[in-house]
Amino acid sequence: MGTNCTVQHIGVGRLLATGMLALGCMMVTCPASAALYKWTDANGRVVYSDQPPPGDIKTETLQAPPPPANANAVKDMAAKDLELKKRKLEAAENEKKADSQRAELAKKSEQCARTQSQIKQLAAEEIALIRYNSKGEAVYVDDATRRKERADLETWVKANCTAG
Repeated sequence: MGTNCTVQHIGVGRLLATGMLALGCMMVTCPASAALYKWTDANGRVVYSDQPPPGDIKTETLQAPPPPANANAVKDMAAKDLELKKRKLEAAENEKKADSQRAELAKKSEQCARTQSQIKQLAAEEIALIRYNSKGEAVYVDDATRRKERADLETWVKANCTAG
C-alpha cells in the first residue's frame, strides 16, 4: 500500500514550501521506496506518492530508483574472505617456521656449549681422563688422543658456533 500526501493549490510561494515539506515527509516516511512520483489529481491538488498514479495521468518522477546491487558483491566478498584465510594460513606457516628455527638455534647453542665444555676438559691435561672400552674396562686417554680430539672439536666449533 502506497503512502499519499496531498497539497491544496494555494499561492506559489506557499505551494513551493508545502511541496518541499511534503517531499521531506515522503523521504522520512518512505525511505526505502524505489521512486517518488508527483502528479496533479482531477481536483487540481498536487499529489506525492511512492506509488505511480492510477490511469493515464502525467507523472513526474522525483527520485530515481536506487542503483542496481553489485552483481559481483558475493564474488568480491568470497575473494576477500579467501585472501584473508590465505594470509592467516601464511602467517601460521611463518610462525611455525620461526618456531622451528628458534628450536634449531637453541639445539645448536646447546651443542656448542657442550662442545666447549669438552674442549675445556681435554685442555686440562693435569686431570686424567678415563673412558670405558666395549668390554667395560677403564682406559686412560693419552696426550696425543687428547690433542687430536681437542683440535677436531675446536674445528667443529669454528665452523658451527658463533663467537660470543
